[in-house]
Amino acid sequence: MLRKPIILIDNGHGIDTPGKRSPDGLFREYKYAREIACGVADCLQALGETAFLLVKETNDVPLAERVARVEAYCRQYGSGNVLVVSIHVNAAKGTGWSTARGWCVYTTPGETASDKVATHLYAAAVPELKDGEYSKTGTFAANQKPIRSDWSDGDPDFEEKFYILRKTSCPAVLTENLFQNNRDDVAFLLSDKGRGAIINLHVEGILNYLKDIRK
Repeated sequence: MLRKPIILIDNGHGIDTPGKRSPDGLFREYKYAREIACGVADCLQALGETAFLLVKETNDVPLAERVARVEAYCRQYGSGNVLVVSIHVNAAKGTGWSTARGWCVYTTPGETASDKVATHLYAAAVPELKDGEYSKTGTFAANQKPIRSDWSDGDPDFEEKFYILRKTSCPAVLTENLFQNNRDDVAFLLSDKGRGAIINLHVEGILNYLKDIRK
């Protein structure tokens, strides 16, 4: 394991991706994901870590190309020395506003090295969202939580066969940062505090993961 693994921040979707926006069009996932990805990478670099944007283009780079870029790093540095964090914003079904809310993190099915990354991100998200400004200002129905989790297998991440996760040979996780078709979520995401919270939880989660594997 390198003392400073390569951290690749993947910003979901592109300017040419259809949909992926709030019902009123004021929120665009491609733009927001890039802002957060840049903020995370900049913070990590300022702290001495080796972090890069996986996609610098504004167009929607195909998933196969994204994976090819990751695998090029894996071949050069070793799969165990590369980490991918893919940043997205969730959306409930339908074209109008929804009551669905919350943050969550995904890995591939089964127990993998990615689970440890996801658990650290989840732990960082709790104080930023559940106990932070998001919970204080948001309104939640009885069955809703600011942090979404699936503990059925003993850890908090959800498991899906997302392409960027299952096709890369290094630890990789995907975060869904609230909902782009929930009015309160969008208001929080677009606020200075919201942007700060989303950037902070990624930076803190990644740093704590790196501390863990460096022990």
